Amino acid sequence: MKTENRKPLKIGIKSFTEFKKWSIAIASGRIRREADEPKIWFESIRSLAQVLSPENQHLLSLIVEHNPQSLTELEQLSQRKKSNLSRTLRTLERFGVVELPLDKGRVVPKVIATEFRVEFGLGR
Repeated sequence: MKTENRKPLKIGIKSFTEFKKWSIAIASGRIRREADEPKIWFESIRSLAQVLSPENQHLLSLIVEHNPQSLTELEQLSQRKKSNLSRTLRTLERFGVVELPLDKGRVVPKVIATEFRVEFGLGR
């Protein structure tokens, strides 16, 4: 599902405890966030796998291939109910995978990440 010249989305995996320690260290100025560090973090591979499930990967492929101009059009393409699509797309948007701009009052889903790099961290 490679498109244009998009950079891979960097995703970090770090336990909640380690993420909290890391965040506090950054906020207190004890460490600096590195420019190449992930901006999106998951607590586990399992939580990442839920967001990038095979069903959601298929949905992303449909969007890239067919460029639907509304959720109604995507509903027909995907055979998924609009309420389910909306919830899924909002989650994908929160993690930087899609954008959901409005055009003439319609949500037009756009995929902005088609490749992913996963980094594991135990803290620093």
